Amino acid sequence: MDWLLVICICLGSVFYSTSGAPQATQEPIKIISYNNDVNPDGGYHWSYETANGIKAEETGTLKKATKPDNEDAIVAQGSYSYTDLEGNQISLTYVADDEGGFQPQGAHLPTPPPIPPAIQKALDWILSQPSTTERAGR
Repeated sequence: MDWLLVICICLGSVFYSTSGAPQATQEPIKIISYNNDVNPDGGYHWSYETANGIKAEETGTLKKATKPDNEDAIVAQGSYSYTDLEGNQISLTYVADDEGGFQPQGAHLPTPPPIPPAIQKALDWILSQPSTTERAGR
């Protein structure tokens, strides 16, 4: 049984080495610009651009807690863009905070289809009904 496992591992490694395993034959991509600033208050800004058209940047600022139970948080906003393998320009902007989490926006991101009118009417009717707690008089 142990020999069967060894043979399977050997065959798998041979197949992996002769198939589409990543090869490091390309030249490294040159970095055209790079910036990284950190402020004493915890805020920051970084950005970079590469020779193959990749661009990215992000700014973070410290958001003071408004309630005693909450902690201070970093709110970040940024963007990145690149060209995909099919030649399409991909651009994404985002905000990341303690209230909404990571909120990306980009034309390439999938969006849900609209809710059919009959379903929306049923949902609106359900929302207009009293809850079971209200009906029980609690």
